[in-house]
Amino acid sequence: MEKIWLKEYPPGIPAEIDLSEFASLKDILEKSCRQFAELPAYSNMGVTLRYRDIDRLSRDFGAYLQGLGLGKGDRVAIMLPNTLQYPVALFGALRAGLTVANVNPLYTPRELEHQLVDSGAAAIVIIENFAHTLQKVLDKTAVKTVITTQLGDLFPIPKRWLVNVVVKYVKKMVPAWNIPGAVPFRRALGEGAARTLMDVPLGHGDLAFLQYTGGTTGLAKGAMLTHGNLVANLQQASAWLSAISKPTEETVITALPLYHIFSLTANCLTFMKLGGHNILITNPRDMTGFVKELGKVKFTAITGVNTLFNGLLHAPGFDRLDFSTLKITMGGGMAVQRAVAENWRKVTGKPLIEAYGLTETSPAACINPLDLSDHNGSIGLPIPSTELSIRDDEDRELGIGEKGELCIRGPQVMQGYWNRPEETAKVMTSDGYLRTGDIGIMDERGYTRIVDRKKDIILVSGFNVYPNEIEDVVALHPGVREAAAVGIPDEKSGEAVKIVVVKKDPALTAEALIAHCRQHLTSYKVPRHVEFRTELPKTNVGKILRRLLREGA
Repeated sequence: MEKIWLKEYPPGIPAEIDLSEFASLKDILEKSCRQFAELPAYSNMGVTLRYRDIDRLSRDFGAYLQGLGLGKGDRVAIMLPNTLQYPVALFGALRAGLTVANVNPLYTPRELEHQLVDSGAAAIVIIENFAHTLQKVLDKTAVKTVITTQLGDLFPIPKRWLVNVVVKYVKKMVPAWNIPGAVPFRRALGEGAARTLMDVPLGHGDLAFLQYTGGTTGLAKGAMLTHGNLVANLQQASAWLSAISKPTEETVITALPLYHIFSLTANCLTFMKLGGHNILITNPRDMTGFVKELGKVKFTAITGVNTLFNGLLHAPGFDRLDFSTLKITMGGGMAVQRAVAENWRKVTGKPLIEAYGLTETSPAACINPLDLSDHNGSIGLPIPSTELSIRDDEDRELGIGEKGELCIRGPQVMQGYWNRPEETAKVMTSDGYLRTGDIGIMDERGYTRIVDRKKDIILVSGFNVYPNEIEDVVALHPGVREAAAVGIPDEKSGEAVKIVVVKKDPALTAEALIAHCRQHLTSYKVPRHVEFRTELPKTNVGKILRRLLREGA
């Protein structure tokens, strides 16, 4: 497809990025640690690590891992929430030449066992709160070394002691566990400090991450993301941000978990490259505490998913915060609803910019211009060095305004799924495009709108109905806090549209919602069924699980 989107690029953004500037993530990290040594890098609960601290601590941790006998390409699992230990463990493993397998701390034993076995991880870094889960499956895996940490391990001594005592004994957030031979994180750092970190040459083709995806629809698959993939995406993201960001001057709120690809790349890595300051929010579901943390810092950027922004907008006190320094609000991971975007603009005075990507694209593929004045319902434009193609089921490229599967090609696209060549073949075209599974339409300027996921399409009497469209309309009703649309079996039409709604106004009725939908939707799209709930089922990063709603869970 002709790159018609390049004409819409803001001034100064290149059509192509320079892939030769950095050989690996290690190179980027070490440059940032030298260049920004005295600047704050990561903060959590009022404690800050500067770039020089990250340099020293990650060096120590990397040396410890090498001392275990781990060599280039060996896998290390990291099972941590947003704490200061995460960047230390992450960068230590990467500097040691290892491959990181991020793990969701909320995994069940079954999910954890699958990921550890599938990745072949030889070591794991885990917060004590979830060590009891690991204990149940450890003997079924190849893990030889377990490194455990407590929430406040990198805090100054008085605060470290207080936080860990409160978490463990007062709030009883650490279930009993027993893993013989487990190594405390601080001891690992101490042993590593007495060792030399051996330099491991790394290039674009070396594997940086096994980033697992697809766990909500079946067994999770490890997307193989190389140093080259991540270097490319950091170059792409920083080029796009250059329109309004200034190196060394950015403070980003990192509320989505760092083990998720969006937060990992957009926050942890991109702002590290820029010499920025990441404010790590350990528990964003505690909206009262979250708003309190936001009130303590002059932040310039925040990323999240639609549900996170919607939650903040409804949190007491959020509308009284100072947004004068805010420059970038980036939404991804799921569609940004117009009602949420418009409310965000009304409360903060700043736009909510929608971006698009997948785990398989490291993740950024499309981003709206950062100077966009209003929500446009689009995922934006393909970023530098990225090609986009809309295709039908026979892999034929479609034209402007035609609806088809969104396919992406670029240096940020994964190498494939770990040990799953057949699964890889299903998503990669013969000419190197990734089939995303998303249905999209591109307009004459190159802006693309996602209509929906293939598998979420509702078929009503032969007509395709896209849940995102229904949800956008329902969310515009002032009495609605959240909504999801799914298809349910119907004797007459095959499927019928059902909406599951969380009320903002307790007096809201199903009749009122259906009448509202009739004003905005053609008849076959109007919901036939309405269910009210107190909350919607979601993944840990806030994506609504339509599958569970279809199944009645």
